[in-house]
Formats: sequence, C-alpha cells, structure tokens
Amino acid sequence: MFNLVIFGGPGSGKGTQSDKLIDRYGLTHISTGQMLREEIAAGTELGKIADSYISNGNLIPDKLMCEILADEIDKLAPAAKGFIFDGFPRTIHQAEELEKILERRGMKVDHVVGLEVPDEELTSRLLNRGQGRADDNAETISRRLEVYHATTSPLRDYYVNSGIYRPIHGLGSIDEIFNRIIEAIGQNV
Repeated sequence: MFNLVIFGGPGSGKGTQSDKLIDRYGLTHISTGQMLREEIAAGTELGKIADSYISNGNLIPDKLMCEILADEIDKLAPAAKGFIFDGFPRTIHQAEELEKILERRGMKVDHVVGLEVPDEELTSRLLNRGQGRADDNAETISRRLEVYHATTSPLRDYYVNSGIYRPIHGLGSIDEIFNRIIEAIGQNV
C-alpha cells in the first residue's frame, strides 16, 4: 500500500494536486477538511464542535482529529491501494499519531509532498476562492496563516529529518506543479 501526505499552507493547492495524484496512482483521498466541512453542513454534533474551532481559524484538537482519521482509514482500507492524506497531519503530535495508526495496520507514509508557496500568494488564492467558502475571508485567512506557521510548518523539519519530505515549488500552472510532484516521488508507485 502506497501512502502520501500532501502538505502546505492553506490555499497551496493540496486539494487540486490530490485530485491529480488520485487519478494518476489510484489512491484513496482522505481530506480531513472535507470530512469536517461535510459534518458541519449536516449539522452533526461533530460538525458543531468542529465549526466552533474552524470558524475562528483554529485547529481541531489532536485527539479528536486522530480518532476521526483512524475510523476513516478502517472504513476505507479494504478497497484502497493506498491513501493520500490532505490536511492531516497538521501538528508534530498528529504526525507521530499517524505513524502509529498506520503502523498498527501494517502501513507507513512513503512520501510527504510539501507544496511551498509564499504567504502573499496563499492570501491571494484564498481571497479569490473565498466567494464559495465562509472561512475564506481576510480576517480568518490571516489567523489561519498564523496558526499554520506556529503549529503546522514545524512539520516540514520533522519530515525533512525523517527523509521522506519532497519540497515542491508551488507556483506555476497546475500541470507544472503536478509534474514536479511526479518527478519527486517517482513515475511508478
């Protein structure tokens, strides 16, 4: 089973590139952000808890996020050739927990694709897409970038030190960025 983590700031193109990687390699997409947005839209108890964090630009507590992820992996694993994790992990603790969750299931993270995009570009992208998502306004974007730099960007060093981080220049066309990813992780997976 081949597993990827796609990593980068909010608006870096994780969802877009995930879709292309899914098509190319036949991976099963696990987007914690999408899972949470669906729970919020459905008005579930989990959705209400998640919304109380997300609407203020904060992250969901690690313990809760890890439980949600483990359940999703168990549900999807029987039919999966591998996973692409989009939006998870976001903290070093979550990365350590992901390793444990996967190890207990006989799996591992093979590569971490890091979409590296300057903050100015991330802000511009998020404001442009903000017409469709309530959490993409200037104040929330600023807060999300602060949270990203404080808690999520240290993951870069964590994964660099583990030898599985693949830095990807995240500016250019969607296809240019995708070709950089393919070159970094290999043609045949």
